[in-house]
Amino acid sequence: METPFVKDLVDRILLYVRDGLHVHLSGPAGSGKTTIALHVARQLGRPVVLIHGDDQMGTADLVGKESGFKRSYTHDEYIHTVLKVEEESKPLWVGRALTEACQNGSTVVYDEFTRSRPEANNVLLSVLEERVLPLRGGHIAVHPDFRILFTSNPADYAGVHGAQDALLDRMVTILLSGFDQETEAGITQTHSGLPMAEVERIVALVRAFRDAGLNTSIGSVRPAILIARILRVRGGHAYGEDPVFIQTCRDVLLSQARRTGTTLQEDQQKEQILLRLIQEICSVPLPIDPALEAASHGTEAANLLAELGEDKEVQELLLKKLRERGLFGKLAAKVS
Repeated sequence: METPFVKDLVDRILLYVRDGLHVHLSGPAGSGKTTIALHVARQLGRPVVLIHGDDQMGTADLVGKESGFKRSYTHDEYIHTVLKVEEESKPLWVGRALTEACQNGSTVVYDEFTRSRPEANNVLLSVLEERVLPLRGGHIAVHPDFRILFTSNPADYAGVHGAQDALLDRMVTILLSGFDQETEAGITQTHSGLPMAEVERIVALVRAFRDAGLNTSIGSVRPAILIARILRVRGGHAYGEDPVFIQTCRDVLLSQARRTGTTLQEDQQKEQILLRLIQEICSVPLPIDPALEAASHGTEAANLLAELGEDKEVQELLLKKLRERGLFGKLAAKVS
């Protein structure tokens, strides 16, 4: 899904990476860091290696280590009167992702690299600067096509370590605070399949709730995706009088606002803010569905009611659905 915002960001990163620079995408959860990094890596046309940062990771997990021995045995009987036997044991080196990527010229995406301890990442200093990977007893030259992209979440509090200045100094750090509204709507529509008219309302509501200063996932498009997907499954619509929509917004947005622990009074205030925003943004009936509009084009309200028959229950059921979709107009006035 590409918008001008995404295209500009991807083009900049590709320009840096192709020029041999190392890019670091830093931003909160849900800001698209890993997705963009993987997308850029695929554009380079080289094998992609994904490494996840972990507190238990050490240097050996990146570059490899000695594991066991390799034995070789030679029995030489070239001259029948002379017997020559040679036996040799050598340490067996088991490579890891970074070593293989440096040798093969792969593109590495080091996701959440600050979750690894700084001492584990020290080996990257010479890789990024001198293009050499130091190994025990020697080193290997880094392949000319080797590239690496980093991601990190500076706002996360679980298992995050500070990155050493020497490493950050070797990167181009791009700060991601979230997408623009057009991009968020496009991503949400792609993941949910809802009509764009409803998706735009959902995104506007989530952004307004976020801008109200509540403890939500700043810059994350995931709440909008969750609401849209739930509406799709439950048959709800982004309309202020739809109980499914209101309950879904409560379930998704209020749970995020309670993440840091709040009092009952604060929770009630946040719910009031949410309900007010729903009415401000979603109270207007949804635009008429083009398919239904074409089907009823030129049909007067009285004629349409006549075609529905005399069953009042059928009429009321259909009118309820039409109200949810913003199609009641003169038809609703005729019934009332």
